[in-house]
Amino acid sequence: MQAPSQNSYDVVIIGGAMYGSSVAWWLSRNPDFDGSILVVERDPSYEFSSTSHTNSCIRQQFSNEVNIQISQFGAEFIHNFQDYMGVEDAPEIVLQSYGYLYLADSEAFAQNLRSQQAVQARLGAGTRFLSRDEIAEAYPFYQLDDIIGGNHNLVNEGYFDGGTIFDWWKRRARAQGVEYLHNEVTAITRNAAGTQVESVTLATGEVVPCGTVINCAGPRAVLTSRMVGVDIPVEPRKRYTFIFDAETPLDRDLPLTIDPSGVHMRTDGQYYLAGCPPDVDPAVEYDDFVEDHSIWQEKVWPIIATRVPAFEVVKLINSWVGHYAFNTFDQNAIIGPHSAVENFIFVNGFSGHGLQQSMAIGRGVAEWVAYGEYRSIDLSSLGFKRIESQTRFAEKAVI
Repeated sequence: MQAPSQNSYDVVIIGGAMYGSSVAWWLSRNPDFDGSILVVERDPSYEFSSTSHTNSCIRQQFSNEVNIQISQFGAEFIHNFQDYMGVEDAPEIVLQSYGYLYLADSEAFAQNLRSQQAVQARLGAGTRFLSRDEIAEAYPFYQLDDIIGGNHNLVNEGYFDGGTIFDWWKRRARAQGVEYLHNEVTAITRNAAGTQVESVTLATGEVVPCGTVINCAGPRAVLTSRMVGVDIPVEPRKRYTFIFDAETPLDRDLPLTIDPSGVHMRTDGQYYLAGCPPDVDPAVEYDDFVEDHSIWQEKVWPIIATRVPAFEVVKLINSWVGHYAFNTFDQNAIIGPHSAVENFIFVNGFSGHGLQQSMAIGRGVAEWVAYGEYRSIDLSSLGFKRIESQTRFAEKAVI
């Protein structure tokens, strides 16, 4: 582990994966912020981070306007990545817009999709509600006997290279003066009144005074929040990903299809990707990445082969387990300052939405640190106060 290069910092970010690096990059490029930033990361290989296990997709098909706006900015950022980086050698990031396709197998579910489509369309999203016949015409490889209709959006929905964005955020944050430290925060000290964080203590023993602490600890977020005496409803949950080849490839891209069973699948280059939660979905240990191999054989493959008969003959190429930072309260992010400890900021609990929301959330948190307010998208409805008041953030489209 490393020791910090300074005695104190204006901002300490706990966790250096996608969110720690997003906030660091946005804040360090803000012309109205000239403070020092320290990012403390316990595992700089990021081998077991949620960032490293992501499926790297983005969608506008949410039911809540704030989530839709967050993803719309995400798509705008992807399309203009080179401009945002501001350097000549920044790569182009391609958004492969094959879209999400939500399939409804009941009239109630179909009506729910129609209602969501109206909200999305009002905000400029390209979502369309398709009848079963319209789905069959566009994608004749589906078996749709049980399907009434579905929502689909071919504009700014699909796959992007989140790993490259993450790498460039780290690279450019460092170039803009951010210090990344291989270490671990083991304690956080507050003032006598308990209203302000004063310092963090590192595993190597240093006590580092600081002005603001930002919790970007992913599935471990509650371990960090407890250091200031706060429990948040965030825990690690296993999510499975399977990469497979088909003996008879489809003749066109497979949209990211959300089957009514909860299994999803999509095109993944020359292969295909499928994913799901386990049927029994408890919190797991932070280092538990053991796979239950029966999930592919007994759950995922039968479902995808039923929905897409061409997938009856497939070869499993790869599989892995990652962790959602799962918000058990309402499965949406917890963003912004604590109500009593004013300089302790949450960036936690994304429940699988994290990578696609990292552009807008990183920008918003940087705005809060620099200005004490959100200036682009109002993220206050995602604040910690809703956890205290037990007021759920209403979002119907959670995968």
